[in-house]
Amino acid sequence: MKTIDFSYFIERFIAGEMSETEKRWFLRELEGNEKLRTEVNLRKHTDEILKNQNVISLRSKLSRIENQRKEVPQSLKNSKKTTYVKYAAVFAGLILIGSITLFSGRSLTGEKIMKRYYKVYEPPTSSRSAQSGTDADFTLALEFYNTHDYEKAAVLFSKVLEIKPNDMQTVLLKGVANFEEKKYPEAKQSFGRVIDDKDNLYIDQAQWYLALCYLNTNETDKAKQLFKLIGKENGIYKNDARKILRGLK
Repeated sequence: MKTIDFSYFIERFIAGEMSETEKRWFLRELEGNEKLRTEVNLRKHTDEILKNQNVISLRSKLSRIENQRKEVPQSLKNSKKTTYVKYAAVFAGLILIGSITLFSGRSLTGEKIMKRYYKVYEPPTSSRSAQSGTDADFTLALEFYNTHDYEKAAVLFSKVLEIKPNDMQTVLLKGVANFEEKKYPEAKQSFGRVIDDKDNLYIDQAQWYLALCYLNTNETDKAKQLFKLIGKENGIYKNDARKILRGLK
C-alpha cells in the first residue's frame, strides 16, 4: 500500500481549511500516529518562529532608520528633514509589503501550487456491473488507475470511449491519467471535451484540472482566466482557485 504524504493535509489542518469530514479523519490519524503529531507540532512551531523573526527584523530595521536620522548633524536636519522622512517611510513600507508578501502566499509558482493544491481525482465509484466487454474494460482500467498505473489506464479508457464516446466520466478519467503521465496536450483535449459537453457531473473537475494543465505548460494567462471562472462559481474548488489567483498576481 502506498504511504500517504501528509504534507498537503498538515498545511490545510494548520491553516484551518479542512472540511469537517477531513478534520475528523485527520484527528483520527493524529491519535494513532506519533510521527505525524510530531510533524504537526514542529510545523506549527516553525511557523511561529518565522512570524516572530519577521516582526523582529522589521522593528530592527525601522529602529536603525530612526537612529540614522537622529545622527544627522543639526545643520543638515532642517534642509534634509523632509527627504529623510520620505525615504524612511518608503523603505519601511517596502519592508512591510515584502513581509506581507512572504506570509500571504503572493509569490506562488506553478510548482508550489501543484504541491499545495493538487490531488489526483478519486472516482466516485470503483466498478460497474460487468454486463459487456466495455464495462469489463472500464473496471480493469479503473484498477490500473487506482494502483497508479496511469499509462495502462489511459489505454483502456480510450478503448472504452471507442464504444461509448459520450461517457464523460471515462473522458475525465482518461484526462487525469494522461495528466499524471505529463501528457498535457492529450489531457487538455479530454478536459475540454467534458467542459464542452455541458450536460454532465464532471465539469467542475474538468475545469480545475484544465487550469492546472495550463500552469504546467506555462500558459499562465489561460490558467488565471479559468481559476477566475472557478472562483466565481459555487463549485468544490472555489476557495482554492481564489487563493491561487491571489498568489499568481
